[in-house]
Amino acid sequence: MTVRRIVVVLQPVPLNLGLMKNAFCYMVLLVLVMSVMVSCEEKATYTMAEAVEPQSQPATDTIEEQQEDTLSPMYAFSYDGIDADTLMHRDYVFVSRPIPEAVKARMQGKSMPDDATIGYDALRYLTLYHYDYEGNIRQGEMVCNQAIAHDLLCIFKTLFAEAYPIHSIRLVDDFDADDEASMQANNTSCFNYRTMVGTKMISKHAMGMAVDVNPLQNPCIKHGRVHPETAKDYVDRTQDFPHKIDKDDFCKKVFSSHGFSWGGNWGGSKDYQHFEKR
Repeated sequence: MTVRRIVVVLQPVPLNLGLMKNAFCYMVLLVLVMSVMVSCEEKATYTMAEAVEPQSQPATDTIEEQQEDTLSPMYAFSYDGIDADTLMHRDYVFVSRPIPEAVKARMQGKSMPDDATIGYDALRYLTLYHYDYEGNIRQGEMVCNQAIAHDLLCIFKTLFAEAYPIHSIRLVDDFDADDEASMQANNTSCFNYRTMVGTKMISKHAMGMAVDVNPLQNPCIKHGRVHPETAKDYVDRTQDFPHKIDKDDFCKKVFSSHGFSWGGNWGGSKDYQHFEKR
């Protein structure tokens, strides 16, 4: 058998310094671009997390400091073809808009009697979200004066972000504009063209400038009478019970931070459910 020897001769290849220089520059440029892309991606992820998840706050933070983290910016856009004021928390949109015709039909002759001295143009229809007493997320609705509409969007959005429990938020028209019936149902509401309890004076609710929150556990006590009548177990405010609004309650602090006065601070009569803006 014949064995053949194969000899491989390696010849030096002349280096192209210009080509190597260009390749090196391209590699450096590619590394820089990838670094910028990673940095932008991390920043975008962090920014989105901030927008979705409100930052947890120490118990010593003020309401104003908490709102800086929990309140999204105000947006104005066309909602069903109508200019609307909106706030967002996660995927939930809080909306203030002119009173829709279908809502006017529900209100007319009930919360809006024919002799009312305020018109629909001065009011706004709010779509809100809240946690009920069982911790379920519910959609609510409210009619208020346009002067406090944005305040209420901010307030109820803040309460929602903190999972503050509210039994229900419905129009009083669902109770035929009967304030007692709405309170006994523990319904949170605002506009109702009526007089103040026990008087012939026009209520702040008639102007859409007052809100009653969780009225069953936070009754109105005037001239020795309790409203609603079913709230007598909650008259003694020295007792501790769920959903009680007092001076240290989160709901009270949020309303106060927006310039609302609280009926629990009144000198004579007490209206623990009541927040109004002058």
